[in-house]
Amino acid sequence: MSSPELFVVATPIGNLGDITLRALEVLKEVDFVVCEDTRRTSNLLNHYGIRKPLVSYYAPREREKAEVIIQKLLEGKKAALVTDAGTPLLSDPGAILVKKAVNRGIRVIPVPGPSSLTAALSASALGCLRFVFWGFPKRKGKRDLETLKEFPGCLVFFERASRVPKLMKKALEVFGDRECEIHRELTKVHEEILRGKISDFLQWEGRGEVVLIISSR
Repeated sequence: MSSPELFVVATPIGNLGDITLRALEVLKEVDFVVCEDTRRTSNLLNHYGIRKPLVSYYAPREREKAEVIIQKLLEGKKAALVTDAGTPLLSDPGAILVKKAVNRGIRVIPVPGPSSLTAALSASALGCLRFVFWGFPKRKGKRDLETLKEFPGCLVFFERASRVPKLMKKALEVFGDRECEIHRELTKVHEEILRGKISDFLQWEGRGEVVLIISSR
């Protein structure tokens, strides 16, 4: 029986051409693919002519599904963990499965690639040599942001575009009117990067999800 392996595979955040050659090789070789939305992952695999069994793995049922997947792996199977877009575990499901795999002696292998976090930072003009990634901020109150007030570097958030004005109002109160950038629809047809001050985006309207970068103090 072969040794069980769990590959954590980064997939495109928009442009399907951004997938790595190694990621394609792994997706072709594994026994099954663990994914958030089987429809999204099917589109990717079909684009590259890959046919694999898919196991859905999404936030509300992470713990329940993780044990089922672990049992499959312990039978000597190899699996690829992917998210709908980008790198698993970065504000996406996967942490519970990876921890269980490590605790059960299953080898976990990263297959790096696309990430909206690193894509945004690479195109930033804010000089983010040091940064903290906060994921999706809490919706209620300002305490979540206040913990970051003294950090001597850039602050990076994920957020739904429709909620950006509310986040900016809280950010203005906590951080003052710092420089910031909104990276929206990266690698997609309607990709845009907006730059300015926090106060410039208090009434901003947009769609989809964004990466928000706020400059250091």
